[in-house]
Amino acid sequence: MKRVLITGGAGFLGSHLCDRFIKEDYYVIAMDNLITGNIKNIEHLFKLPNFEFYHHDVSKFVHVPGELDYILHFASPASPIDYLKMPIQTLKVGSLGTHNLLGLAKQKNARMLIASTSEVYGDPLVHPQNEEYWGNVNPIGPRGVYDEAKRFQEAITMAYHTFHGLQTRIVRIFNTYGPRMRLDDGRALPAFMSQALKGEDITVFGDGSQTRSFCYVGDLVEGIYRLLLSDYHMPVNIGNPNEISLKDFAEEIQLLIGTGSKIVYHPLPQDDPKQRQPDITRAKEILNWEPKVDRKEGLQITLDYFKKQLGIN
Repeated sequence: MKRVLITGGAGFLGSHLCDRFIKEDYYVIAMDNLITGNIKNIEHLFKLPNFEFYHHDVSKFVHVPGELDYILHFASPASPIDYLKMPIQTLKVGSLGTHNLLGLAKQKNARMLIASTSEVYGDPLVHPQNEEYWGNVNPIGPRGVYDEAKRFQEAITMAYHTFHGLQTRIVRIFNTYGPRMRLDDGRALPAFMSQALKGEDITVFGDGSQTRSFCYVGDLVEGIYRLLLSDYHMPVNIGNPNEISLKDFAEEIQLLIGTGSKIVYHPLPQDDPKQRQPDITRAKEILNWEPKVDRKEGLQITLDYFKKQLGIN
């Protein structure tokens, strides 16, 4: 039985990855310090003999006994509301945490996949964004703590690959949604749904013309799984290229939930990206991957999850 360590394992994406690797008959070790993760996301796995959980901060020395075949590094605050509140922890998990885990991967001779992000492209001057684009990032702006942590994470991972010959994989994740998202994480989809379900005004920042591209979590996990098992070490975008403006998206949520919430507009936060759409040509060619779940279907599944969380029938 192959053994995999998943950091950030109690988080939104990490917990879905735990489920996937359990389904594929791996021995799964989840690690999380629970500052943004939730133990409830993985408590259904605790009874399994091939699952264990370590409550640990990967910014400190990481020790895992026994062999490891794979490490997936998904530990990091990932929404603006979190990394603006925890800027130092965000920088440390992207730098010290990644360094610790690369050292562990080298010691165990394990393949390591890091969760990078579309935020490495910043407020892009190229549209859609492909992996050759170097980005337009403000390193000292409020979002810089996350953007630069991820850019450093990619740089040190590539250095370990070239200098030590470590097997590494880099996934650049675009906006993802689905069950286990936190209602209070501040991103557009949970914010819009939460506000509409409570009958509050739906808050759109700026004039709503900025775009996002939403990928259902099951599709994302499939892409990550294929990338890990591929022989490709350069960055790969995984996301849904179906682009929508936030104004249109708010109206879509308004119509889906139908609570009579109004859409209101607030000033755009500093350095908020105006366009976000992945070029997934590389994922199609190398991984034979593209998203399958239609947004309408994915939104309904996510809405049902949020209703359950809020105790709404």
